[in-house]
Amino acid sequence: MTTLLIELLTEELPPKALNTLGNAFAAAIAEGLEKEQLTDGAADYTAYASPRRLAVQVRNVKAVQADRHVVKKGPAVANAVKDGVPTKALEGFARSCGAEIAGLKIVNDGKQDVYAHEFTQQGKGLSELLEDIINQAVKKLPIPKVMRWGSSTHTFVRPVHGLIALHGSEVVPINVLGLQSRNQTLGHRFLSDGLITIQNADSYAEQLKTEGKVIASFDERKAVIQAALNQAAGRLNATAAADEALLDEVAALVEWPVVLEAGFEEHFLAVPQECLILTMQQNQKYFPLLGQNGKLMNRFLLVSNLETADPSHIISGNERVLRARLSDAEFFYKQDQKTTLESRLPKLAQVVYHNKLGSQAERIDRLMSISGYIAKALGADAATAERVTRLSKADLVTEMVGEFPELQGTMGKYYARLDGESEEIANAIEQHYRPRFAGDALPEGQTATAAALADKLETLVGIWGIGLIPTGDKDPYALRRSALGILRMLMNSGLGISDVLQTAFQTFPAGKLSENTVAEVADFMQARLAVLLQNDYAQDTVAAVLAQRPDRLDDLTAKLQAVETFKQLPEAAALAAANKRVQNLLKKADAELGAVNETLLVQDEEKALYAAALALQPKIQAAVANRDFQTALTELAAIKPQVDAFFDSVMVMADDPAVKQNRLNLLNQLAQQMNAVADISLLGE
Repeated sequence: MTTLLIELLTEELPPKALNTLGNAFAAAIAEGLEKEQLTDGAADYTAYASPRRLAVQVRNVKAVQADRHVVKKGPAVANAVKDGVPTKALEGFARSCGAEIAGLKIVNDGKQDVYAHEFTQQGKGLSELLEDIINQAVKKLPIPKVMRWGSSTHTFVRPVHGLIALHGSEVVPINVLGLQSRNQTLGHRFLSDGLITIQNADSYAEQLKTEGKVIASFDERKAVIQAALNQAAGRLNATAAADEALLDEVAALVEWPVVLEAGFEEHFLAVPQECLILTMQQNQKYFPLLGQNGKLMNRFLLVSNLETADPSHIISGNERVLRARLSDAEFFYKQDQKTTLESRLPKLAQVVYHNKLGSQAERIDRLMSISGYIAKALGADAATAERVTRLSKADLVTEMVGEFPELQGTMGKYYARLDGESEEIANAIEQHYRPRFAGDALPEGQTATAAALADKLETLVGIWGIGLIPTGDKDPYALRRSALGILRMLMNSGLGISDVLQTAFQTFPAGKLSENTVAEVADFMQARLAVLLQNDYAQDTVAAVLAQRPDRLDDLTAKLQAVETFKQLPEAAALAAANKRVQNLLKKADAELGAVNETLLVQDEEKALYAAALALQPKIQAAVANRDFQTALTELAAIKPQVDAFFDSVMVMADDPAVKQNRLNLLNQLAQQMNAVADISLLGE
């Protein structure tokens, strides 16, 4: 048992998929070795991925499978012999096993006795199995598009030019993707000369580093880049703007990362820093530098794939390329300032929002109506919210957003300020897209919230209403994300789901949307609400609270926390079980449930329960009215003895119809109190 190394030497792999490909390839190889019992238990492996290679190192791999005791089961004994003569099924089974019938054994398969052939299967060698393991691993890779190269019929994400299959220091003779295995590879395209002979599977990473100027491990390369960025930024008392996605992409573009510092002319800083940062990160894969005040500096860091004594030509070349990009951004920004947002609005009549829902100009009319209503309901100024939504889409027809769609909203904020709009309106224009993704910040202030709610409500109701409903994993209009954003904002306000949905629905022309839109979207939002809450609360807690289909969500957190506390009470489980029993009995009611008739209370236990319920009712009502849901639930514990005694002694479904109805009325009154906060019958499920 020793280490196995597999490497596919390729042309430059797609950077955004490299880490995924590397991990998937390594995991598939390890899985194949485990399946063929070439490892003891779970495989211990290390994945490698660089721009020109996918590799995996698996430790403690056997050269030969262990021999296996095999029991091959055949036909049932009861049907295998008739009148003392073996059936054709038994003869065929014996023949397929290469055995005589007399040599077969009888074993029990757990249901019946069957004929079986027992033998020892000799283990196959690694060289017999590895080729198929690698081929299967290649087939499993998440590759959306494959390529052919040369005259080969083989396909892969990029052309493959080399294959290493090394078990210890021995080459495993296999052929994969038309390549014969060897123990040689290539290092860095420019910093390494000729083939590198890998001495053994364990020396792979170190040899590539020292002889080939390649850091084969994706994670190690990324860590080297991060450390070098931090060090370079630290020298300037700055912070490198390096998000995970950019770090991953840059780590996938270089094999020998070298961090260099460069700069650009200070006059470019007059352009909003979001534009400059986006240009540097998205187009050039550079790392902008932010000063201690959070403002962009006119310095940046780049990661080169070349190590040279004099990197000045690399730095100047990158500065020249960036200068052209920043000049474009500066030009767009200056051009956009010649026209106000207000004067751009007529152009939105030519921008199609959706062919069934009209233009962006028509959409703005709807947004203004929705945001004005919501702002008034929130206690904010309706006119201000309407002004925000009136201008909110104007930046879509600016040069800057045309070049960088990611800046919609952000550029609207800057242009609104330049047009003399208030800071509240400018900030709300930017924030009306929030939350853009899970975990994103919510809009700040009631005006921005009104605009953001209007934007997402109009999208959700409108797109749903014309039949474009999310299905499975397809949600092209991100309606799930819109719903979650709306729910998060409603949890911080006193607005009701049905009210805001109906408000949005009414802004569309009559007959434009399905008449069932509001009801269907409300159901959809309840389902999304359950998903949202289950990240923080137990599933049964969420189910109990949402069973009441809460319309206002601002007290949802308090209810959930109250139920979680209630579940800790010693009486909770019994009360939940009793509530379930109550609800099952109420389903059998023949007539409409009403008030309890005290004269029909016969047994002491039902009289005691009625008295306890009457005493409990004002306490629970007061607690719920004060949003003290924990007290409302805790009070239920006091009624447990009467509930237990009632069910132990009273026959609810009595022969006398009047008594039966009265007892059901009593249980209905009890259920209303028990479920005032949540349906506690669902707890524990």
